[in-house]
Amino acid sequence: MLKGNGSLSPRGIQAGKGSPSRILGIDPGLGSTGFGVIELAGNGSLLYQESGIIRPRGPSTPHRIQQIFQGLVQLIDKFQPQRMAVERPFFGKNVKSAMLLGQARGAAILAGAETGVEVYEYSPLEVKQAVVGYGRAAKEQIQAMVRSILRIPQELNAHAADALAVALCLAHSLPWQASLKKAEQAEALRSQRLNPAERLNPGDPT
Repeated sequence: MLKGNGSLSPRGIQAGKGSPSRILGIDPGLGSTGFGVIELAGNGSLLYQESGIIRPRGPSTPHRIQQIFQGLVQLIDKFQPQRMAVERPFFGKNVKSAMLLGQARGAAILAGAETGVEVYEYSPLEVKQAVVGYGRAAKEQIQAMVRSILRIPQELNAHAADALAVALCLAHSLPWQASLKKAEQAEALRSQRLNPAERLNPGDPT
């Protein structure tokens, strides 16, 4: 069962030129799986699209996993994101809870893979550092920062806020990823231009 907060186009945030990059953030859980959709416009502005929760029903774990998968596939079909960011479960002392979260995470990753969406994973520490700047930030701090960054006036469900935070974490990493890709392409091009002797003896001055 999908429950959303509705679409919102925040005042003062306008999409720039160029194709926006849409990101679907996921906070996996067998009881409640949060989702959040944002866009990174061509000028670097962040736009909030929608957020909510998927509440799988029934006592059977396989049926809950199936409902999470199907719900995410529906969201991907609706919003057509280019990337999906999934929060990686924290493996603490409660092994059983970690295993259940891992199953929900697997359903999310499979949904992305089946629909051809690039999937990225981030730890809770990485998400907190990217959004709040502090790895031990409380959930209330995360919610407040998410609402501030995306200019969301209404209250957010905790799972939806976490999902938006994961999406923001990916959005913040995209410029670095683009720079890394350019460096790799430049290095590949340089290697192609080397003659066979240089490739065999890169350190030989002769």
